[in-house]
Amino acid sequence: YKIKAGEVLYTCFTSDFFVEDADEWRKEAWDMIRERSDVFFFMITKRIDRFMDCIPEDWGEGYENVQICCTVENQDRADHRLPIYKKAPIRHKQIVCEPLLGKIDLSEYLDDSIELLLAGGESGTKARTCDYEWILDLRRQAMEKDVPFFFKQTGSFLKKDGKIYRIARKEQHRQAKKAGINYKREHLLF
Repeated sequence: YKIKAGEVLYTCFTSDFFVEDADEWRKEAWDMIRERSDVFFFMITKRIDRFMDCIPEDWGEGYENVQICCTVENQDRADHRLPIYKKAPIRHKQIVCEPLLGKIDLSEYLDDSIELLLAGGESGTKARTCDYEWILDLRRQAMEKDVPFFFKQTGSFLKKDGKIYRIARKEQHRQAKKAGINYKREHLLF
């Protein structure tokens, strides 16, 4: 209740709001979200298949102050999660390809209901390599559908022009920004 009106609250970023373990307290969280309609709640999930079982009775087409982002890391997960996501009654939608683990064709999922396509590599000492060509291909797809695109971070290992670069954690966001490939930046929350 100390959060100022107009703030963005990144919700469950070390977990998933739709994880089974949250079932016992999720109703109380929805009550707070409803009460604080002056705060924007930003959620990322890979459990979009649980979404319809986890929303409150008064959800309707979604709360105006909630954005639900669906993560997809490869084509298999995109083809599993995004048809569910596309049909879900959500007012603010964003697709997050992070960690990006392979080339993904999102052309059938990108439309004017998607407010942003975000992409980024995987971080950590055991991170898998992200190919810059995959990032550029997602950007191309977003531009073709006029969907804003944000390259968030390179990840620990970035393949570019046939060479794999190891990028320190503190440089991953900076290097992504330095690439200068974001599209329609004015639409981004961060």
